[in-house]
Amino acid sequence: MAKEMTKAKEFEPKIIAFLCNWCSYAGADLAGVSRMQYPPNTRNIRVMCTGTVSPHHILKAFQKGADGVIVAGCHIGDCHYLKGNYMTAKRVAILKQLLKFTGYQEERLHLEWVSAAEGVRFAELVRTFTQRIKELGPSQLKASA
Repeated sequence: MAKEMTKAKEFEPKIIAFLCNWCSYAGADLAGVSRMQYPPNTRNIRVMCTGTVSPHHILKAFQKGADGVIVAGCHIGDCHYLKGNYMTAKRVAILKQLLKFTGYQEERLHLEWVSAAEGVRFAELVRTFTQRIKELGPSQLKASA
């Protein structure tokens, strides 16, 4: 039992974050330049719009060992490409259903809207999501590999 607790404490999740260039990536940048503290578990990938994030990209991230995936973009109605975030919301909802159907924990995928001015919100998103993934433990795909 003590060994399991030590393992859980040692586990540091790998999180892939697909961030919209215009809003969420700028929010992450603001958090960084403002020296806000948040876990270093995310690997940020800048995309022009979350609408360009294919379900294939998300599933591939899990397949390659990500313990969690964040997709973050402009607030609904503020997309620089007009409807990218609407498409993303639909895709992520379908992907969550697919993950659940296959027996994978849908909580490992998270969608959030973060504007360029919301550095605090971005830092809080990373803190809470990292904590959630730590509680879930390592990805099931890692255990089967």
